[in-house]
Amino acid sequence: MSAQPSALEPNRELVAYCGLYCGACRSYLKGRCQGCHKNDKASWCKVRSCCREHSFSSCADCKEHVDPASCKHFNNLFAKLFGVVFNSDRKACIVHIREKGIDEHAAFMAQRRLQSFPRRGRAALR
Repeated sequence: MSAQPSALEPNRELVAYCGLYCGACRSYLKGRCQGCHKNDKASWCKVRSCCREHSFSSCADCKEHVDPASCKHFNNLFAKLFGVVFNSDRKACIVHIREKGIDEHAAFMAQRRLQSFPRRGRAALR
């Protein structure tokens, strides 16, 4: 029987603008990335640019797009491909932040060492 991996330290500053949890990312854990909020090289990211322009901590703060999938920045071709390749459901992350708050989202993701909810949905993690 394999041991459960130890939880990461939860940190709201490591919740990316799109809802991913940078604190569980291999690049972040290996010191190759500072996380979305501090990564100035990520200027190409439309979600990041939009959230910074509107002073949002994440897309969960956006009142214009109740469904993140209706946002052209959040739901673009690159994001769709990313979701398929990495089995990632960023929309579920945004919904979770809206339901539980950013601190509880960070704690949940850190406890489970998840960067994102899997595409099969949050229900699979309960």
